[in-house]
Amino acid sequence: MSSLIESERLANCLAELDQLTNWERRPRGGMRVDLEPMRDLAHRLGDPQNSFRIVHVAGTKGKGSTCALIEAGLAQAGFSVGRYASPHVMHITERVSIDGRPVGEERLADALGAALAAFKDARREATAAQGATWFDILTVSALLIFSMERVEWAVLETGLGGRWDSTNIVQSDVAVITNIDLEHTEILGKTRAAIAFEKAGIIKPGTTVVTLLPEADEAGAVISARAAELGCALRRPTVPADATIERRNVAVAGAVLDVLGKMGVMTKAASAMSEPLGAQLLDPSTIEAARLPGRLEKIAVVTSHGDKVNVVLDGAHVPFNLAAVLSDLSQEEKYRAPGIAVVSIAEDKDAAGLLSTMTRHDISIIFTTVGARSRSPEQLKTIADSLGLLSIVVPDPLEAYQEALAGAAESGAWVLVTGSLYLVGTIRAA
Repeated sequence: MSSLIESERLANCLAELDQLTNWERRPRGGMRVDLEPMRDLAHRLGDPQNSFRIVHVAGTKGKGSTCALIEAGLAQAGFSVGRYASPHVMHITERVSIDGRPVGEERLADALGAALAAFKDARREATAAQGATWFDILTVSALLIFSMERVEWAVLETGLGGRWDSTNIVQSDVAVITNIDLEHTEILGKTRAAIAFEKAGIIKPGTTVVTLLPEADEAGAVISARAAELGCALRRPTVPADATIERRNVAVAGAVLDVLGKMGVMTKAASAMSEPLGAQLLDPSTIEAARLPGRLEKIAVVTSHGDKVNVVLDGAHVPFNLAAVLSDLSQEEKYRAPGIAVVSIAEDKDAAGLLSTMTRHDISIIFTTVGARSRSPEQLKTIADSLGLLSIVVPDPLEAYQEALAGAAESGAWVLVTGSLYLVGTIRAA
C-alpha cells in the first residue's frame, strides 16, 4: 500500500517496529486493555503530550476528515497545529502532519528512534512500557514530534474505540465523538450503547464534549451521562437529517472552533484584529484544503482508449460508512448511473452488512484481495450471490481496477473502490 520509503533510517525503524504487535494487521480479539505501557513510554520521553493543547476525536465515521477540518480551522486562525491520524493511505508519514503537511521521513525516524530506545530501556528494566505495541510506539512518536516542533495545538484521532486507545493518555480541551455505529464488536461491544461507552472514555473532567448524537439516541444518552458524571459541558450542533457526510463533518468541526472561541481562544492573524475562534474560519477554501485522500475522493480517469470514467475512492469498511457514502453519491447525477465496485474486505469486518448496503443501489462488484487480512474474494462472492448481487472475482487488485474501468467505459457506468483503505492506497499508488 505505502509508497517507497526513501530514508534508510526510517526503513530500519519501521522494520524494528514491525517486530511488535500490530493490531491493524491481525485479528483484534485479544487486544490489550491497559494504558500503563503507553503512560510509561510517554513518561520516559518527558510526557510530550503535556506541551500543547489538544482536541481529541473518536467516532465510527468521519474522524479523519473532521480532524483535518479542525486542523485547517486552527491553522487558518494562525496557530501551529499537529494532527495525528490512522491509518495512512499512501505513506506512513501521512499519520503525523504539522500545519497540514506530513512530516518528513527523517523527522519521523528521529522520533521513532527515541521511542524505540525508551521501549528497549523499559524491557531491560521490566517496567510497563515493555508491553508497548506498534501503535503505542507510533503514537508516542507523534506526540514527541509535536512537542519538539512546539505546536500550539494537536488534533488527535483515536485508532480504535477510545477508553483503551493509545491516544487516551492525554487531557483535551475538547473531546469529539462524531457518531456511533456497530464496528469492532468483538472488542468494543455488541450494541451502539456499549460502543458509545468505549468511545466516551476520551471524555475527561474539564473537557467540553461535542457530538452529533442526539440525547434520545441510545449512544447519545451514554455520552450525555458520561459528560454529566464528569461535569463536562456538552455541545450538539444541529444538522438536517439528510445532511451529507461533509456537511456533518463541517458542522462538528465548526462547533469545536465555536467552543474554543467561547473558551477565550483568539485568532493570531497578524494583519487583522484578533477575534474569538469560530465556525467562520471554515470558509470554502479551508474546507477544500482539508480534503483527505481515500475519503469520498472523486476523480475522472481517462482510459487508454480515451474514455472518461468517473471514479470514487472511499475506504468505507463498516456498513454505516458505506451506506452514507452511497447515499451522498446518489444525490449527484453522474453517480445515478449503474456502478461497478472494486471491493476488498478484511476478515474482521461485517462483509454481509457491507454488501447488503449495495443491494439498494445498481452496483455490480469485482472482488479482489489486498494483504493478509483480506477475506477470500471467493467467500465474498458467495455472500454476494446469496444477496442477489452480480459479481466476479479478480484476485489481483490492479487487474480488478482495470477490469472495472474497461467495463465502465463500455457501459457508461462509474467506478467505486471501497471496503478497505489498503485497497484504496494500492489503487492510488498505481
